[in-house]
Amino acid sequence: MFLVLCCVIILSENVNAATENQACSEGETICAAPNVEKKLYAIKQRIAQAMANYESCSTDVADVNCTCHAAVIKKDLAPYKSTGLSRKMLENAAKYGTRYKIYKQQLYRDENCMFPARCQGIEHFLLQLLPQLPDMDLVINTRDYPQLQSAFRGQDAAVFSFSKTQEHHDIMYPAWTFWAGGPATKLHPTGIGRWDLMREKLRNSADAIAWNDKQALGFFRGSRTSDERDSLVLLSRRRPELVNAQYTKNQAWKSLKDTLNQAPAQEASFEDHCQYKYLFNFRGVAASFRLKHLFLCKSLVFHVGDEWQEFFYPQLKPWVHYVPLQSYPSEQQYEELIEFFKNHDELAQQIATNGYDFIWQHLRMEDISCYWRKLLKRYKKLLKYEVQPDKQMKFVGGAKDEL
Repeated sequence: MFLVLCCVIILSENVNAATENQACSEGETICAAPNVEKKLYAIKQRIAQAMANYESCSTDVADVNCTCHAAVIKKDLAPYKSTGLSRKMLENAAKYGTRYKIYKQQLYRDENCMFPARCQGIEHFLLQLLPQLPDMDLVINTRDYPQLQSAFRGQDAAVFSFSKTQEHHDIMYPAWTFWAGGPATKLHPTGIGRWDLMREKLRNSADAIAWNDKQALGFFRGSRTSDERDSLVLLSRRRPELVNAQYTKNQAWKSLKDTLNQAPAQEASFEDHCQYKYLFNFRGVAASFRLKHLFLCKSLVFHVGDEWQEFFYPQLKPWVHYVPLQSYPSEQQYEELIEFFKNHDELAQQIATNGYDFIWQHLRMEDISCYWRKLLKRYKKLLKYEVQPDKQMKFVGGAKDEL
C-alpha cells in the first residue's frame, strides 16, 4: 500500500523533483517555497519519500520480543558502555530521583516518594517482573523534567526519566501513566487511568465512527501550558470552519489571560476527539501524555515539535504515522496543511491508519513490560559492583523481606 501511494503521488505532479529536493531536505516540515503550488508538491514529495523509504521495525507481526524499541535501549545505555556504572555513580544519582533496589527478587525503595501515584505506576511493572530480574540498584526520576544535562556525558550519574531531549543523558523508561498517576483533570480527577483499559475504550470509539463520518476539522482541547499552542487557537477563532481549538483551565489558571483572553472551554474526553479527522499534539512540560491516545482515534495526528521524546517516539515516522510541524507553527502553516489533507483525503486516512496500527500493535501492555525487562537486564550488565542490602529502604513487594 505504501509503494502504490508513493507512485500515485509522484506521477500525479508535473514539477521538477530535483529543483524541489534542493529546496527541502527529507524529513523536514514544509519548506520555504515561492508559491502555493510548490508547497503542495513539497508535501506530496515528503509523503511519497517517507512511505517509499519506510521499513517495518519488526518482521514478527506479534513482535513478542518488543524489537521495535530495542534501538532506544542501546542508545540510552551507550554513554555508560565504556565506563560501566560504579556504586559512586549511583550515590551521585540519588539526589535526582527515588532510589530503588532489586535484591533477591524483592523490591525496595526510599521511604519517601515525591509523587506516590507515579511510584505506584512504576512499581506495578517492577513487581510484575521481579522473578525475571537480577539484583540491581537504580534511581528513577518521577518528575516531569529530565535531570542529566549533556555535560554529564554519563560519567557522574545514571538516572531513569520518562522523557528527555537530545541535550539530556537520562535513560528513558515507560512512563508511570501506563498504569497510574497520569495528569489529573476534571474528567479524570485521579489521572487518565490504565493504558490497557483506555486502549479498548478508544478502539471502540474509533470503530463506532467511519472515516467519512468524522468531522473534517482540526481539533484541540488543552490548557495553555505553552504559548506554542496560541497560533492554532487564534486560527480557530478566525476560521472556525477549519479548526476547533480552545483552551481549558488547569490548576494554574488565574484569569482570562491564561486562556488567551477568552472564557475557558469545557474539557473533551479522548473518546470525543475521535469525532474529528485532524488532531493536534503539543509538548507539555516535557513530552505530552496525550500523543499515544490520539493515534487510537484513527484520526490524522499533527505532532508539533520533535525535541521531546518518550521511549516509543523514535519508531513513529513523520509523514508515515503522523504529520510533523516544527515548533511554533504559524497560522498559515496550519491552514496550508489542513487544507492540503482536506483535498487529499485518501492520504490523510492512510497516514491515520498507519499511526493507529503502530500504536495498537507495538504499544501494548506486554510491550511496556517487555521494554522494562530488556532495559533493566541490560542496565544490570553495566553495574561494576555487587549489590548489597540496605535496611534503611522500604520493602515494596516480593516473596519475603530479607534485608
